[in-house]
Amino acid sequence: MNLLAIDAACSVLSIAVSRGEEILYSETEAGMKHSELVMDIINTQMEKAGLKPGDLNGILCMGGPGSFTGLRIGFSIAKGLALSLSIPFVPVPTLDCIAYSAAAGLVIPVIQARKDAFFFTLFRDGSRIMEDADGTVNQIVNVIREKTSEKEKIIITGPAAQLLYNALPDEQRISCECSCKNMGYARELIYIAQSKNLFYNDNTVFLYSGPEYIRKTDAEINLLRN
Repeated sequence: MNLLAIDAACSVLSIAVSRGEEILYSETEAGMKHSELVMDIINTQMEKAGLKPGDLNGILCMGGPGSFTGLRIGFSIAKGLALSLSIPFVPVPTLDCIAYSAAAGLVIPVIQARKDAFFFTLFRDGSRIMEDADGTVNQIVNVIREKTSEKEKIIITGPAAQLLYNALPDEQRISCECSCKNMGYARELIYIAQSKNLFYNDNTVFLYSGPEYIRKTDAEINLLRN
C-alpha cells in the first residue's frame, strides 16, 4: 500500500511515505514551526517516492497524547487530505508508536507534559497493561511499584525518557534503563498500520474523531472553575 504518515505530536516533526515495501522518511526539529514546515516536507517526500496524491491508499497521524497544537495540525492535514482524496484515515496512539521498537519486557513510553508531569503508559512484551495516563514522577513511581515485580527490568523510552529517569528516586532508578530517543515516529505509524492491517477495517468513524489530549487545556480548566 501507498501510505502517508504524519507525526507532529512532539517537537520533532516526521513524515513517512510508503511505496509498497519501501518507506521514505524525514524528520526535523520543528519546535513550534510544525504548521510552517509540514506541507513542504510532505510534498518533498511524495516527490521522492514518485507518488502523486491520487496514488495514496491511506493516511495516518498520531492520535495523541502530545502537543495540543501539533496534534491538531496532524489531524487537520490528515483528515483534509483523506476527505479530498476519498481514502481512509487512521490515527494511532502516540505512545504505541514510541513503544513499538522497544525491546521485550516492561516498557514505559513517555512524553513530557506541562506542570512537571508526563504522559505515559506501560507495555509488557509489546502488549498494553494500562491506559494512557498523565502523572507526576511520584505517581509514575507508584504505578511502577504496583504493576511490576521487584526484580523486573524496566525500559523508559521516548522524548522525555532521560528527564523522567533523572527525576526517579535512586532506589527506583536501579531497576530502570533509559532509552532516550528524541526522534520522530512516522515510520512506526506505518509499521503498526501494516502489522495490524488497520486499513482493512471501517475507517470512516475516524473522520469524526479528534486527538486524545488526556490533559485539559488551560482554557477548559478555567471554564470548569467558573
